[in-house]
Amino acid sequence: MIDIRRGSERGRTHTDWLDSYHSFSFGDYFSAERLNFGVLRVINDDRIAPGGGFPTHGHRDMEIITYVLEGALEHKDSLGNGSVVRAGDVQRMSAGTGIRHSEFNPSRTEPVHFLQIWIEPRCVGMPPSYEQTPVPDSDKLDRLRLIACPDGAAGSLKILQDARVYTSLLGAGRSVEYPLEPGRSAYVHIACGSLRLNRAPLEAGDAAAVNDEANVVIEAIEPAELLLFDLP
Repeated sequence: MIDIRRGSERGRTHTDWLDSYHSFSFGDYFSAERLNFGVLRVINDDRIAPGGGFPTHGHRDMEIITYVLEGALEHKDSLGNGSVVRAGDVQRMSAGTGIRHSEFNPSRTEPVHFLQIWIEPRCVGMPPSYEQTPVPDSDKLDRLRLIACPDGAAGSLKILQDARVYTSLLGAGRSVEYPLEPGRSAYVHIACGSLRLNRAPLEAGDAAAVNDEANVVIEAIEPAELLLFDLP
């Protein structure tokens, strides 16, 4: 079964510096039908204006992945980490017992566009930690590239959940296939472009929640970037 979720149906937060679309209930947006998908709790599609950003705030007991699509995002946290996450980079924070951080667009002229993803951890009360890695376009071109999993395999980020996160950059007419093990689900978010998922057309901002399917077949109609979550 495939449940298509249109980008136009997402919640939205719009301020003078932030334009954010929420795939699941978040902040002032609430939908009883869109609380989560298994352990996948948040996908926020954020655009921050030049000089704007989130001041220092706290998280706990959540696996937080930031995937930058365009521009750069400056990060500082209570563990002493300070970095700039650029387009093509992926960042992971395990909030654990508690972490405080800020996120700002350091550019004076260019916006930053990124996805912030929250995955519920398999256990709580763990020490907080931070990790960041580049994912060059060549690594994800016309293939699924693993970017997060429980054991940090293949140079991916290590997360505290039995979930695997992949990204792909597909050229027009190119395709990838992902077999789903029995009892597993998949969630596919389209970051840009357009494609077909098991023949269903999807555009930027759309997503597909997949249950009880043996395979996920994705074919790009035009150049497209996507994230695929393999979930318990």
